[in-house]
Amino acid sequence: MAPVKTIAVIIAMKAEAAPLVEHLGLKKAEPSPFPGPIPAEVFSGAVGDATVHVCCNGEAKGFGVDSVGTVPAALTAYQICEHLKPDLLINAGTAGGFKAMGGAIGDVYLATAFKNHDRRIPIPGFDAYGVGHADAAPCPALRLETGFKPGVVSTGNSLNAPDVDVESLKKNEASVKEMEAAGIAHVCAMFDVPLLAVKAITDIVDGDKPTQDEFLENLGAAAKALQGAVPKVIEFVAGKELGAL
Repeated sequence: MAPVKTIAVIIAMKAEAAPLVEHLGLKKAEPSPFPGPIPAEVFSGAVGDATVHVCCNGEAKGFGVDSVGTVPAALTAYQICEHLKPDLLINAGTAGGFKAMGGAIGDVYLATAFKNHDRRIPIPGFDAYGVGHADAAPCPALRLETGFKPGVVSTGNSLNAPDVDVESLKKNEASVKEMEAAGIAHVCAMFDVPLLAVKAITDIVDGDKPTQDEFLENLGAAAKALQGAVPKVIEFVAGKELGAL
């Protein structure tokens, strides 16, 4: 098995990615390595013996905000796998946690699996597809080295969590709620690219504060937590065979 030499990191929001890009000393790739009108931005450079690409989904045309959610994430992930050909893809970002699962603001999770909580298709066969369980790349040594919390990452296309989503999140045994990872996992399965996810908690889904207020309040701190967490992951995985993670 070949060692990990090319690592791609996909992050939805530029505010989440900026501290990491600066910390790693990466430069924006111009022109973009991605063909067509996709707005994704790529920042690349050498980190130790590895080539690292940090990719953001880019600005949503006509809206002036970051392209968040599963559709932009899947589009960016497809371009990454097709054109950058990473040995390993890492999805990093902020997310909601659950006090019922032991989560707290500032916690960093390393995903064990990916599921969806808003794709409800109550037809035999399609019901399992809707949830769409996918395992993260096995990484017991990385978990031991970093001490990051393990947990299922559950994906939906809304920031809030109405009761019907809360019920699905409980069924998924989710420790992390976010808006991209399961879409990325779908693409990685197509290309047979191993996927890790590192998620920093900005808000508590089953807490007392409105999600949007808590998210905005803690976004900067969570981005800095990612700045500390993701380089640890990159440093550990670079040059190792996947079986040694």
